[in-house]
Amino acid sequence: MYWMLVVGSHDNGVLGQVPPPLGLGGNLMANIERAFGTVPFFKALANSFMVSGAITLSVVLFSTLAGFAFAKLTFKGRNALLLMIIATMMIPNQLGVIPLYMLMAKIEWTGQIYAVIVPAMVNAFGVFFMTQYLSEAVPTELLEAARADGCTTLRIFWHVVLPAAKPAAAVLGMLTFMTAWNDFFWPLVVLTPEDPTVQTALSTLASGYVADFSLTLTGAFIATIPLLVVFIALGRQIIGGIMQGAVKG
Repeated sequence: MYWMLVVGSHDNGVLGQVPPPLGLGGNLMANIERAFGTVPFFKALANSFMVSGAITLSVVLFSTLAGFAFAKLTFKGRNALLLMIIATMMIPNQLGVIPLYMLMAKIEWTGQIYAVIVPAMVNAFGVFFMTQYLSEAVPTELLEAARADGCTTLRIFWHVVLPAAKPAAAVLGMLTFMTAWNDFFWPLVVLTPEDPTVQTALSTLASGYVADFSLTLTGAFIATIPLLVVFIALGRQIIGGIMQGAVKG
C-alpha cells in the first residue's frame, strides 16, 4: 500500500532511479485527477460496490439457507446432492464462460450489470462452508426445542440459526466481497468499456504502448481502500463473535 502511494505521488520518470524513491512526492492529487479523467472511475467504483454488495448479500443468505438444510434437515438424497455441489468446485470457471456468455446474449443481458451479479449469487464454497459450520455450531437439541415451542422451519432459521451463523457469515461475506471486487475476467468479457468495474478500469489505465505506472498504481491504491474498510468492519464482527462464544462457554 505504501509503495503504491509513493509511486502514485511521483511521475513515471522517477521509477528508474537507483535507489528508488521512498518518500512521497507532490503529484498525488494530479495523478488522482488523471485517473478519474482517463477512465470513468466514479462509475467503475459505483458498479463494483453494487456488484460486490449484491453478490455478498445473496451468497451469505443463500449459502446459510442451504447450509442449514444440508446440516440440520433430513431429506432424500441430501448427501448425494451435497457431493454434487462440492464436485462443481473442481471445475474451472473459465470452462463455463462461453455457454454463460451465450446465455447472457440470448436474454439480452450483455453489457448489463445483472450479467455480473446473477451468475455469482450463490457458490459451492459458500454452501460447503456454511454446512460445515452449522453442523457444529447449532445443536440439534436446540432445534428440537424450538419445534416443540411451535416454531416453523423459517422461524427457526431466522431466530436460531442466523444468530449462531454470524461469525461464519462475516468470514464468508468478507471473502465473497473481496473475490467479487477483484473479479476481472468475467466483467471484462460481458461488460462494455463505458460501463466498467474497478478491475476493468484499472486494466484500461495500464494499457498503452508505454505503461504509466504512476497512473496505474494511483488507481490501484484508490481501488484497494474499500477492501481495507470492509476487512476492518467485518474483522470486528468476526472477533466479536469469537469473544461472545468464549464468554458463553
